[in-house]
Amino acid sequence: MEEKIVIFISGATAVGKTETALTLAKMFDAEIFSADSRQIYKEINIGTAKPTQEELDTVPHHFINHVSIQGTYTVGDFERDCKRKLKSYFEEKDIAIVAGGTGFYFRSLLNGLDQIPSVDKSVVDKWNTIFAEEGISPLREYVKEHDPEIFKTIDKSNAHRLIRAITVHEASGKPLSFFQKQAGEAFPYRSIFINLIRPREELYQRINERVLQMVENGLMDEVKSFEDLKHLNALQTVGYSEFFDLLEGKFDSEKEAIEMIQQNTRRYSKRQLTWFRKESFWKHFLPSEIDLIPKYVEHQLSSPFEFNHHRDASNGWTDITITANRERNSSSIALRMNKKNTTVVSKDLNGNDFDKWVEHEMGLVEIV
Repeated sequence: MEEKIVIFISGATAVGKTETALTLAKMFDAEIFSADSRQIYKEINIGTAKPTQEELDTVPHHFINHVSIQGTYTVGDFERDCKRKLKSYFEEKDIAIVAGGTGFYFRSLLNGLDQIPSVDKSVVDKWNTIFAEEGISPLREYVKEHDPEIFKTIDKSNAHRLIRAITVHEASGKPLSFFQKQAGEAFPYRSIFINLIRPREELYQRINERVLQMVENGLMDEVKSFEDLKHLNALQTVGYSEFFDLLEGKFDSEKEAIEMIQQNTRRYSKRQLTWFRKESFWKHFLPSEIDLIPKYVEHQLSSPFEFNHHRDASNGWTDITITANRERNSSSIALRMNKKNTTVVSKDLNGNDFDKWVEHEMGLVEIV
């Protein structure tokens, strides 16, 4: 196959991404590239809900157990490493699966990242000291004041991400959200976008049960083993920070700490849902429709139409180009869309079939 294809699978935590990714990987002889900013660390396992060893052995995975918690790994690092790995991978393979719930990882691959300014280590150290001495509240207050846009979606319990936003602002005088909006290099491979969703109450129940299973699997023992390293950014995350607080006597009981982990995980899932709703190109599937996903992917692979998108840097629009008969480039339509509106920029249609396909795939009532 001359054309190289990436199947993207996104969704909130506990929605069922691992199972779906494994199913598609086996079906299409593909390997899985994780887009999860916590599973990337080698040492932390239980609290990050990594695939089991059996699942890892069944299908090759990339970017799980990739780096140590004692290092620093940014979105830019992931973009560079993943694009490099995909280029090498596609020398032998035709289809790859990128699966996870970290929206910034997806965005970095699809749109690239603008050159975020470097930050002097002394600035980072200053804010790490503030966090160690005063807690997370000053970090939240700074980001809320200086970058309200990023504050809406950032994990407010993740000190590492808050400090990243703070230090970029201090170093450049511009908010991190400004740099994240800048357009980068377009993704060079054909893409299929799948977003897994569940009714909120069902998702929350799965989250609560998953946390209880983590505790039963030994989460507290895992946290205790890192007590001397709790200052590391990678450990300032849901499931670990709450149990560190429990060990410091900030909770009256383990039950209270567990309930806080569940609550913070539900909050995180809500931010994930908001993130993926903002991107109009995802095809959403409910649990009852899981069996339809392989058919949908096969349909996309056999379709004579190609769907590409690129996010506009200036105003949050997504530029869409759909082309029929790619070799002859006989029909095409260019759209601009955000979560509220779709505007046709230009079209060159030869035949009603293409017109109807665009209407169906994009959910448009009329192409004008």
